[in-house]
Amino acid sequence: MTHRTWIGGIIVAVALAPWQGGVVRAEESPAGETPIAETVQDNMDVALEYTLTVEGTVVDTTQDRGPFHYIHGQGQLIPGLERELAGLHVGDAKEVTIPPEDGYGLVDSAAFVEVPKEQLPQDVTPTVGLILRGVNPDGQNFRAKINEVKDNSVVLDLNHPLAGKTLNFHVKVTNISPPATPGQ
Repeated sequence: MTHRTWIGGIIVAVALAPWQGGVVRAEESPAGETPIAETVQDNMDVALEYTLTVEGTVVDTTQDRGPFHYIHGQGQLIPGLERELAGLHVGDAKEVTIPPEDGYGLVDSAAFVEVPKEQLPQDVTPTVGLILRGVNPDGQNFRAKINEVKDNSVVLDLNHPLAGKTLNFHVKVTNISPPATPGQ
């Protein structure tokens, strides 16, 4: 065995020793590589800036209120946007187009319900487009838009306001960190 081979054998033995004993230690990332904690992945606390437009009109933005925070992979975002954010790094910006199926869904005809006008609040004059907010019998908040006014009833649209819409996001990841553990 030459000197070179012998030293190489020691390096291999030392490199494999942690695997044999079941201990793995973290090392610094080589220059130019992003540590895994800096990529958007499940269970990470992600902060992002975004502007949402629909048909060229700004519908929502974080511009005046600071970054939006969420835990990735927990269903806190619409599915299409969460999928598009996976793997991004801090500082990455991206234009994302989300079809209705991956956003707030298609318009559901079953979400149109006819209710008697007597069930509306006394101070409401039913007009098409009027937004009503309330609490259902299960205690959940709801939003409904008057879609049609009839003689003795109104047709309410209970779909999300962005159902059936293609959503265009400009997003920028501003921070990624492990989620806080209880007690911190």
